[in-house]
Amino acid sequence: MNGSLAANDALLQALAAAMSAPPACAVVLCVPAPYLAQFQTLAQNLPALSAIDLGAQDVSAKAVGAYTGEISASMLKDFGCRYIIVGHSERRQYHLESDALVAEKAQHALAVGITPIVCVGETLAEREAGQTEAVVKRQLAAVIHVNGHCISEIVVAYEPVWAIGTGKTATPEEAQAVHAVLRAQLKAATDHADRVKILYGGSMNAANAASLLGQADIDGGLIGGASLKAADFLTIIAAAAV
Repeated sequence: MNGSLAANDALLQALAAAMSAPPACAVVLCVPAPYLAQFQTLAQNLPALSAIDLGAQDVSAKAVGAYTGEISASMLKDFGCRYIIVGHSERRQYHLESDALVAEKAQHALAVGITPIVCVGETLAEREAGQTEAVVKRQLAAVIHVNGHCISEIVVAYEPVWAIGTGKTATPEEAQAVHAVLRAQLKAATDHADRVKILYGGSMNAANAASLLGQADIDGGLIGGASLKAADFLTIIAAAAV
């Protein structure tokens, strides 16, 4: 829940000015819903932004109806969204979203042709109790159970809750170990697991991006605070494009 019309304009102008050529990796900006139209307008006026896909930060688990305040997947598609984050740890923690609800949200995104970015991750207490693998596998299993026939169309983001907004980061080796577990789980669920990108989302920044992205099963990053700083975000994009 960051940004304003002025701040968004400055950020996107800075990104566009630095992109003399399309990046050699996929770049997605998942913006707060009120600013989707602003991104659309700026993308029309700044050709360099055409290299950036638009995403949303959440979606309703319902397709349509009397659910005041909710935003459906089809509404987000109207604004050109190609990705939707589902199951972010903050949604799970503050809004008590269950694994089943996250799976349903992913299902609604896929139904309208939008790629869900499915977030999984353990709390500090769960990690210290040795439950990391069990937690992330349970969270991903719920999504696989509901969306098994098209699970290869999702993106997975591993975001250790203890490393979000805290300045703490899993070491590249710690992150890789969990990514390898998720990769194996996907391979057991689909013959097309190689299509699924697995992102790391625990305080990736300009300083640690290269070392994290150098791991075998880390395909990209789900960037938080660093994405609000054009120079830092561009550094991470450059690291991902190597």
